[in-house]
Amino acid sequence: MSFLRQLVRIPGSTRVRARIPLVLRSSWDATYSCRDNSRHVLRKYFHGTRIRQHGQITRPEPGTGIKLQFKDHKGTPIKTIEANEGDDILSLAHEWDIDLEGACEGSIACSTCHVILQPEMYDVLPEPSDDENDMLDLAFGLTDTSRLGCQVQVTKEMDGMEIRLPSATRNMFVDGKKPTHH
Repeated sequence: MSFLRQLVRIPGSTRVRARIPLVLRSSWDATYSCRDNSRHVLRKYFHGTRIRQHGQITRPEPGTGIKLQFKDHKGTPIKTIEANEGDDILSLAHEWDIDLEGACEGSIACSTCHVILQPEMYDVLPEPSDDENDMLDLAFGLTDTSRLGCQVQVTKEMDGMEIRLPSATRNMFVDGKKPTHH
């Protein structure tokens, strides 16, 4: 995040006040007094992308989202969900209480969010990064269409996609531990 600071000298009041922005504002002002009774305003301008916290998945209105179907390793349907474009599969699984672990919380440091995609959907996605391929090498039950759920962003082309969960994962936190919202 880059910052630009601007100091403005304003003659007048010695009163100190600060204006803090709402979430979507792009700057803040702090007015303060100096020893010579002059008044200054420190303006800090910044920009950046919206920060997403854990558990900040917003469910779309029923019937308006991108449909994804989760299946177990045998192909038995677990749950069909609706997602927004840009959400990742790991966060969606946690939001909808689907048993996909994600021990590293999406930092590409484990392979516990390993999922198996349909070949036609796998080809639509961008190539996995080197870091993702390194972690996939550690995944249990690796296939040609395996990806890490934390790295797959949902797009409109994925509507109706089936996501298979592998029969097991490596480096489980505790046997039987269910993922929780962070």
